[in-house]
Amino acid sequence: MNSLNALPLLIAAVLAPLAQGVINRTKAIVAGRVGQPLIQPYRDMLKLIRKGAVYSETTSWIFQAGPVAGLAAVLCAGALVPLAALPALAEFRGDIVVIAYLLAAGRLFTILAALDTGSSFEGMGASREAAFSALAEPSLFLALAALARRAGTASLTPAIAAVSARTWTQAAPALCLVLGALLIVFLCENSRIPIDDPTTHLELTMIHEVMVLDHGGPDLAMIEYAGALKMWVLGAILVGVALPFHSGAVWIDTAIALAGIFALAIVVGLIESLMARLRLLRVPELLIAATILAALALVLVRR
Repeated sequence: MNSLNALPLLIAAVLAPLAQGVINRTKAIVAGRVGQPLIQPYRDMLKLIRKGAVYSETTSWIFQAGPVAGLAAVLCAGALVPLAALPALAEFRGDIVVIAYLLAAGRLFTILAALDTGSSFEGMGASREAAFSALAEPSLFLALAALARRAGTASLTPAIAAVSARTWTQAAPALCLVLGALLIVFLCENSRIPIDDPTTHLELTMIHEVMVLDHGGPDLAMIEYAGALKMWVLGAILVGVALPFHSGAVWIDTAIALAGIFALAIVVGLIESLMARLRLLRVPELLIAATILAALALVLVRR
């Protein structure tokens, strides 16, 4: 391990909120507005950190531990994800499976914290989150399995490093299917349109936001920061497959990967500006379609 191994996690920790700022600015431009500054997510988190946290007497330690455990899980997942030519901080055989479970663990703690409030409203959001996540996880596992099978390794860093321009010429159909599945999982895991609307205030359609209504101050800041990091982690995997540039110059490849992540943020902003949110009954169909795409990709790489 050298000093470069810590850079992917450090870059993610610093720039993850900026990607959300790019999404907000893209949506504002499409709507013909000036929009918030790109650094507004940083300002919002600093404002929350300065405030105090208020806890209901009906909640237990689970409610207070939820934001901390969720952020810790995402940080651990980030330590296993590379960024272009920069290897991950930690790498071992089977880490491609651990990443999925760490993301699931962070979501589990958020769900438990919501249920701990005893609110039927937050329980409704938690049940929806659990149901959609259960449908999205097979897609993520199968997509990662297709990458691992193609590279011949169960570690994410060499699996992404094995994707190159030559790989795309040999296995373009399978990689396109993987990208399609990963994009749907990306939108679902980050509660974006067409799965969920992060800015909605309509009670009957809220999913993720309803689970964090009782959180405030530093706890809400940790939840928002964990959400930004999760978006960066999944985006880094998606961009690693979509933009397999290996020039031999670490900083050039890293700059291209960063440009790809922010380009992905622009795409998310365009999706949220041009598409409507799906009806709740239609969301499972989309997630099942993602699973089918990932399964087909796995079949193709095993031929």
